[in-house]
Formats: sequence, structure tokens, C-alpha cells
Amino acid sequence: MPLSLRLSIADTLTLGNATCGFMAVYFTTTGILIPHLTGSGESGMARSSAATAVILMLLAAVFDLFDGIVARKLRSSPMGAELDNLSDLISFGLAPAYFVLVYGMVADDAVQKMSALAAIVVLLAVVLRLARFSCVAMKDGMFQGMPSPFGALTVVSIVLLELPFIPTLLAIVGVAWLMVSRVEYPKPRGVLAVAMLSWIVAAMGLLAAWAFDAPGGGLLLQTGCALQIALAATIPLFATTRRANTFRHNRREARATQAP
Repeated sequence: MPLSLRLSIADTLTLGNATCGFMAVYFTTTGILIPHLTGSGESGMARSSAATAVILMLLAAVFDLFDGIVARKLRSSPMGAELDNLSDLISFGLAPAYFVLVYGMVADDAVQKMSALAAIVVLLAVVLRLARFSCVAMKDGMFQGMPSPFGALTVVSIVLLELPFIPTLLAIVGVAWLMVSRVEYPKPRGVLAVAMLSWIVAAMGLLAAWAFDAPGGGLLLQTGCALQIALAATIPLFATTRRANTFRHNRREARATQAP
């Protein structure tokens, strides 16, 4: 095959990311939406399918984490960047947006049209986030805007927390805004990558406990979702504070330089 069409090991991991995103959509459809529409579903089956869909999104995040590490250590093909963006769009754009859409169709207090609008906002935020990532050069080690895997996991955490409809909707739109914002987020490298992987593994365990109706599984899941949302809200506050302090420091230095 021509060199430009050969897949590297990193590309294979990226394709695993896309596969997990597609299967998350599949389980959301077959395990939650179709049983709800046909009236044949049981709460246990819906819970198991929702947990499976979110676990697949978490697996997609693992693939996304490792494909970058492997690409830096070994090599990536000329298609690597494009494959990564397309896979992220499926796993962290389409899958969570579809999860929000289905939530709006099955939840008792949800308004379907407003949920559909929120799902579109999430999808477009990820599209814009990925397009900007390809065009804007950032300083090494930083992202501009909430990374799409982190945003996707925060969106599904908001849904799983089962808050009232309006707060859920506002929180989802808030996450979409953070993804297209100029808030700087550190890239998951070194200790941060290990921490992120550990958090994903722990989240999978919480979802499995909830899916199998383990004692305290529901409370553990809600605690995990609340921690994810709290982390998503805290990082922008720290980033904004750091940016403000840097601005004040530069301003003081400029005044000191201009002083006679």
C-alpha cells in the first residue's frame, strides 16, 4: 500500500475509539430507546444498557489517551490527525449528544424538543472544538477549551445524576460552552495521564456496580457523577484565576518599567 494509506499502531487505537463511540450509540438505541418506544423495556435492562453505553465512551477516552502517547513514542501515519478528529467526533460528539437526545425522550420530566436542541448544541460544540484544534496553535502542553472527551463524560454524568430537567439542560449547555471557550486546560501527560486513566477505571467500576444493582451502587454512581461535574466546574475557575494573576503581574511589571 502507498505510505500515505498505511495504518500505524496509533491509527489502530484511534479506530478503536471510533468503534466504541458507534457501539455506545447502538446500546443507547437498542437498550433504552427501542424498549421505551415499544413499551417492552425493564428498568434493569435500561440501566444496564445506559451503563454499557457510558463505559464504551470511557473506553473511547482510553483509546484516545493512548493513541496520542503511542504516536509520540513510535510514529503516526499521514492520516493520523484526520482519523483522530473523525473518531473524536463520533465518540465524544455524536454519542453523548445522542445520549442527551434519548434522555429527553425517556425521562418523565423532560421536554423532548428542548432536549433535542441541547443535543444539537453539544454536537456543534464538539465540531467547533475539533475544527479549532486543527487550526489554532496553542502553547505546548495546553488545550484551548474543555477537551471533547472530558466534555462528553461530563455531559453523560449530568444526565446520570438525574437532576430536575431545567438544571440538567442548563448544565449541559454550560459544558458545551466550556468546550468552545478560551479557557486553557492542561494536556493529559505524565502524572496527569495516569490520574486520568485511574479516574476512568474507577468510573467503569462505579457504572458496573450500578448496572448490576450492587448494594450502594446508585449512591456510588451519583457520587462519581457529582465529582466529575465538580471537577469540570473547578478547572475553569483555577484557569481563570491563574490568567487574571498573570495579567495583573504583567501589568505591574509594565508600570514598573515605565516608572522614572
